[in-house]
Amino acid sequence: MSEITIYHNPACGTSRNVLGLIRHAGFEPRIVEYLKTPPTKEELRQLLAEMGIGVRDLLREKGTPYAELGLSDPKWTDEELLDFIQQLPILMNRPVVRTPLGTKLCRPSDEVLELLPVGKLEPFVREDGETVIDHGKRRG
Repeated sequence: MSEITIYHNPACGTSRNVLGLIRHAGFEPRIVEYLKTPPTKEELRQLLAEMGIGVRDLLREKGTPYAELGLSDPKWTDEELLDFIQQLPILMNRPVVRTPLGTKLCRPSDEVLELLPVGKLEPFVREDGETVIDHGKRRG
């Protein structure tokens, strides 16, 4: 099913767990490995608009050059921050998931449940052994 897209980093445990939850729900999403194929600035603008968040809310600090680049400084405009994400896609927090029910940065991984267009799922065991219980709450 290509109605679901995940902007995915296979090296990220949260991203792998979100992908696992999507598959657990019976969907095979379109996977965009954004480090290999970064979204364009226009695609980023669209994702941000769909999520209702600002560029700074999409920036990832941990494991990135965020601090070295001084990106917490308010001098950087949204356009400049989008340029940084384009040049260094590791700065984009992940995973971002788009479904017919909406678009969201899914951290922690169980945040994806509200976007899945299905009924309540059976429990899912994450990589760390923790069980995710679906309470059946969906957007819509």
